[in-house]
Amino acid sequence: MDSPVIVWLRRDLRLSDQPAFAHAAGKGPVIPVYICDDETPKHRAMGAASRWWLHHSLKALDTELCALGSRLILRRGRTDEELAKLARETGASEVHAVHHYEPWWRNAEKAVGKRLTLHLHHGNYLAPPGSVTTGSGAPYKIYTPFWRALKERMPPPAPHRRPHKLDAPSQWPKSDALEDWGLLPTKPDWAGGMRDTWHPGEEGAHKRLRAFADKASAYEAKRNLPSVEGTSMLSPHLHFGEISAAQAWHAVADAGGSVDTFLGELGWRDYAQNVILQYPDYGGTSARDPFGDFPWRTSAKDFTAWQQGRTGYPIVDAGMRQLWHTGWMHNRVRMIAASFLIKHLLIDWRAGERWFWDTLVDADYGSNAVNWQWTAGSGIDSNMFVRIMAPLTQSDKFDAAGYIREWVPELKDLSDAQIHDPAPDCRPDSYPPRIIEHREARERALSAYRDAKGG
Repeated sequence: MDSPVIVWLRRDLRLSDQPAFAHAAGKGPVIPVYICDDETPKHRAMGAASRWWLHHSLKALDTELCALGSRLILRRGRTDEELAKLARETGASEVHAVHHYEPWWRNAEKAVGKRLTLHLHHGNYLAPPGSVTTGSGAPYKIYTPFWRALKERMPPPAPHRRPHKLDAPSQWPKSDALEDWGLLPTKPDWAGGMRDTWHPGEEGAHKRLRAFADKASAYEAKRNLPSVEGTSMLSPHLHFGEISAAQAWHAVADAGGSVDTFLGELGWRDYAQNVILQYPDYGGTSARDPFGDFPWRTSAKDFTAWQQGRTGYPIVDAGMRQLWHTGWMHNRVRMIAASFLIKHLLIDWRAGERWFWDTLVDADYGSNAVNWQWTAGSGIDSNMFVRIMAPLTQSDKFDAAGYIREWVPELKDLSDAQIHDPAPDCRPDSYPPRIIEHREARERALSAYRDAKGG
């Protein structure tokens, strides 16, 4: 029998359009392996909500592999060391994997390549990050010209077919038991809302994609309305690679209407990866002056109120409670909640980025960092700091009444006219007063920005 081939899995937990499986399948027996590695990412180890998703995604993938006569091997430890051990145990001749672009995974790929024959394949994005460049060959820093150049290369290649069979090795190596990794919360079990909302795994991803394809043509009209499920809700499936960006593109590209707006969101994912290729520390370092010395506030009380959805601003509180309950937040509300933390509370964007990293099931290093720096005004392509969102106006403009009633039940009996900005005489005692008034917050933020710029 030929020597086995290892397929090293990370955020590519699927069989369809999975180039590592597609290339390994014809080379001999295949050993799929996922390594739970908290050492290589260090302080960027996966957050709690992502770990919940990972458990269920790995379980779903193992079921799919077993149907093909294969199975998923689980190991825990430093990636390069565990893959080298596995190769020695099995006599594996080479490793196939999908390229990843987070700085810690790029370091891991270099370390693995020094020990083993490593074949890396592109497959998680519309185009290989770093390949879309200006006429002079320089990487793009601004999204709009990047997207224009990327569109010229679209559509992406047709997705790889799902393998019908994966040859098994003569003897399977030892594997950890998934339950022993402790990825699920137990004391307390706070994941009930996530179980009710999500179906992790490739099957759940395709079900979500089919549901969205039927309404993709109306994306522009509905994506900003929190009370309407107008977004795709594909982000965690795309993040964990349970479905590829190419599969999503080909499924909806011909929907007509405003589907191009959604395709641009897929392009934004590519853009974020290109940013972290250029700026690996983008998740922790502001890209623009004067944010290196910005006079951020360090109010634990205000930050906790924001985390818990107790700011007194209904649209902000609804979003933060949705996040805690489901591990996800509507995109428009993410911008409102992030802007509120940064500009109303003057709390460092990095504190918000790390909270999202821990609580989002779609916590993606590139997208999370790019979105937070865009909102803060500190990014290489970003909104201006002096453009300060008015949460109460945003709530009314985007018809968030139904959304607020769902997530802030204290206000459910208020009328549409009252619920966005409850007056003191109709605000229930159980709902907190505004943590700061909008005008006061705006003036404080603009003053801090002027001070940071040196007057």
